Amino acid sequence: MGNTFNLEELLEGFKQQADELRLQMHLARAEVRDEWQSLEKKLEELRSKAEVVRKEAGEASEDVLEAARLMAEEIKRGFDRIRKAL
Repeated sequence: MGNTFNLEELLEGFKQQADELRLQMHLARAEVRDEWQSLEKKLEELRSKAEVVRKEAGEASEDVLEAARLMAEEIKRGFDRIRKAL
């Protein structure tokens, strides 16, 4: 795909951030933990969408890719909020 949005690199970066934040979670407040759990679910959804993009081609995968972009932005903002709360 000639797209500047690289889903694989994004997922790898999110994995690294998630691993780092997971190490700090044992000290986190309950509201931060709740947000973390929500973000983990969204990250799993993003992984699923990435798998669909890998398997499909054409217009349908562009729709999935756009949905993945939006979810990725939401996950990034969530990671930033958690990082600030810790």
